[in-house]
Amino acid sequence: MIAYMNSTLRATAANPLLKEPQSIRPRTTRARAPKKEGDISSVFVSLSGAAPTPLADRFAAIKRQLITGHEDAIRASWQRLLERLIVENAEIAQQGPGIIPQIDFSNLSNPSQDFLQAVKKRGVAVVRGVVPESEARGYKTLVDEYIKTNPGTKGMLVLITNPAVFELYWSPSQVRARAHPNLISAQRFLMNLWHSDNEEALISTSQPLSYADRVRIRQPGDSDFALGPHIDGGSLERWEPEGYGLGSVYDKIWQGEWENYNPWEPTSRVSAVSDLYNGGGACSMFRMFQGWLSMSSTGPKEGTLLVNPLLQLSTAYLLLRPFFAPIKQLDTSNSSESMTEYLRGDNWTLQTGKEITSDLQGANPGQAQELSQVLHPHLDLARTMVHIPQIKAGDYVVWHCDTIHAVDKIHEGKSDSSVLYIPVCPVTETNAEYLARQRDAFLSGLPGPDFPGGKGESEHIGRPTIDYLSKHAQKEGMQAMGLESLSTTGREDTFGGKIAIERANAILAL
Repeated sequence: MIAYMNSTLRATAANPLLKEPQSIRPRTTRARAPKKEGDISSVFVSLSGAAPTPLADRFAAIKRQLITGHEDAIRASWQRLLERLIVENAEIAQQGPGIIPQIDFSNLSNPSQDFLQAVKKRGVAVVRGVVPESEARGYKTLVDEYIKTNPGTKGMLVLITNPAVFELYWSPSQVRARAHPNLISAQRFLMNLWHSDNEEALISTSQPLSYADRVRIRQPGDSDFALGPHIDGGSLERWEPEGYGLGSVYDKIWQGEWENYNPWEPTSRVSAVSDLYNGGGACSMFRMFQGWLSMSSTGPKEGTLLVNPLLQLSTAYLLLRPFFAPIKQLDTSNSSESMTEYLRGDNWTLQTGKEITSDLQGANPGQAQELSQVLHPHLDLARTMVHIPQIKAGDYVVWHCDTIHAVDKIHEGKSDSSVLYIPVCPVTETNAEYLARQRDAFLSGLPGPDFPGGKGESEHIGRPTIDYLSKHAQKEGMQAMGLESLSTTGREDTFGGKIAIERANAILAL
């Protein structure tokens, strides 16, 4: 029998790792209502057709609180940021897809320092050949067969005749790919690009947890699934004290020290809340990286991914932008000259006191953070959103959870662009709580807790069972799904990491 089905909770007194370090406070959890039935379009204002919601006055108060006492430092940091963006944007535009770091799966045990440094700066990477190409193409065949066998499979509603994204989470291809030993090995490598100096931080990067996301099968000519530049993992929450503020994730930016902000420090994100509004598709699990495993060969402009490969600077700009306003507006009748003047640092002034508005450009409750050339002009997104390189089936593409990304407006290729969305998630208490609920969803064939509700795949023919998964997954694959206890020995981990694993096993009743 599967371990969790026969296990009981460990007693704290029986295991010293469950005892509290003095610096760690007990955490509390929040009840979650089931999400409404829907699809991926509900995550984006630009896809849903809904108008942006004017934000409440309390957001002006939040903004005021964030910068009070740091006004001079923030003014100076804004100028430094704009000067740096001019240089970095030009380099990105010049290099294009060649700026994206790449590595072969076989080299993960001995990566070059150049690769590691590039990933830290760019926030994106391509890991080549994680799954053999023929096996990855086989996943696509299995998905096609699963959809054909279950014609009631739900797709993106705005794409009635030919959906590009399917509300599938438990197809045979997905459960097998998530449990693939090579993928788990790649995820472990990627998690360890993050580093905390806090030995008591309740997070383990020794083994990944599964997060069940969707399938994309985008056909040539498609122009409906045209996601513009955005960031997942919440929107308003990045500024809110009860969101990312709980972990002080971005404090260095609010203090005018964006150069000292470390996007690869995980401790602050353990307590952060990225889904205050229970939005359809808003992610409540800490994903160090988002990612997808390709099931097809795809190149630039062929329905694929674009990223803004400037992690630290783009994050700083996004968060500081709502505090600044232009003195002279853009004159559209003389666009080139006017744009240069418009973007000059001395044309932008910090709003303080009663000048501060509630505006948080591109942020809406329960939806993804969206960005645009108009709202975020200094990012020069028209030039700095670059394609990932040519991809083969079996390649794994990942991007940091704060990376701006988009998809081609039009799929100009000649064959489908198909991927399985598979992020990279460490062991934390919050992630374990989500995994426990997700495990129940797997058993019932329902969408995971973060996703729009409904009957999902509960009536689908050929939906994988635990027995099916156990035939196709090794021990680590079963652990990642919360079906066997996480390993407490045999891996290097911090003191806090070991506690995180023990607590996760307790939460999962393993």
